[in-house]
Amino acid sequence: VQLQASGGGLVQAGGSLKLACTASRLTTSTNLMGWFRQAPGTEREFVAGIRWRDGFRYYAESVKGRFTISRDSAKNTVYLQVNSLKPEDTAVYYCAAARHYNDHTMPASYHYWGQGTLVTVSS
Repeated sequence: VQLQASGGGLVQAGGSLKLACTASRLTTSTNLMGWFRQAPGTEREFVAGIRWRDGFRYYAESVKGRFTISRDSAKNTVYLQVNSLKPEDTAVYYCAAARHYNDHTMPASYHYWGQGTLVTVSS
């Protein structure tokens, strides 16, 4: 499985972006798609996840109400709509896929990773 992330860019505080992650193929063993982010000098942190079979969503507390994860099964694509952006949202955003998982917030739970897309929020 190869993941291709896109949609990052430079935006002013309060602005919005829509990130996309397309998988080369997904199998019935793909259970979860997630978005993580990593700012310079910090660890990679969970942002949002979506269970592929039923669309159940997970969110980090820091993005609830501002970010929305969704999927288009026909296109093997997961989206992250990011609204009301803050300078502290500046990071490289990565998408990832998991076959099975115990903890959706842990990077180690994910088996495949995209290359990342940079989101920069200016104040």
